[in-house]
Amino acid sequence: MEYKQWYMEYKIHKNRPGLLGDIASMLGMLEVNILTINGVEGKTRGMLLETSDDEKIMLMGEMLKKVDNITVTALRTPRLVDRLAVRHGRYIDRDSDDRKTFRFTRDELGLLVDFLGELFKREGNQVIGLRGMPRVGKTESIIAGSVCAMKRWTFVSSTLLRQTVRSQLAEDEMNPHNVFIIDGIVSTIRSNEKHYNLLQNVMGMASTKVIEHPDIFVRESEYTFDDFDIIIELRNAPNEEILYESFTTSYSEDL
Repeated sequence: MEYKQWYMEYKIHKNRPGLLGDIASMLGMLEVNILTINGVEGKTRGMLLETSDDEKIMLMGEMLKKVDNITVTALRTPRLVDRLAVRHGRYIDRDSDDRKTFRFTRDELGLLVDFLGELFKREGNQVIGLRGMPRVGKTESIIAGSVCAMKRWTFVSSTLLRQTVRSQLAEDEMNPHNVFIIDGIVSTIRSNEKHYNLLQNVMGMASTKVIEHPDIFVRESEYTFDDFDIIIELRNAPNEEILYESFTTSYSEDL
């Protein structure tokens, strides 16, 4: 008997007393387990469910259509964003045009770290771009996400303490299970031939790469946005503009 998880979300039109209890009782009679439940952004509630019979989920969905106080807005195999919505009580802001772009603000660093941690647990090749102004928490979030995923992180280039451009990595640092951190400005504006060869080797590995300042990285290299699986934007405030011209000059002043 194989159990499968489902994500159910419904909008509440009238939050009458006993509404949640009635829904929980219905699930209980169908022997559908509630793993997690949480309010998601106002009058919406999300649930992670588990059952060994998919037909029960379909039946439940049809039954809930007859309940006037709620409208079921999602009933599907849970995605990563669904699990995080139930865990944190809110959805990650996602670009409506470019669905691989996710937006966070600095007061959502906990949600961002959790998101990165789940991404870093995935095996194989993935390239993640991270946009944001200086000192907004990009590198710190990557490191914290690596800790959550129980992964070692390796700096290929960085400005966390000082401008670092690596020309080689130790054997244990080249482990494909590591999370490789690349500063897209440092690796292009400050890069030399040895560093660029290392960069190409890292980019060719079946591993997780996180590239800060992906726009400059794409502009100054042969890589394109098609090489990226996910783009993350981190801002101090929702309306903050990410303007590279205001800080890229500081990367080359000492060259």
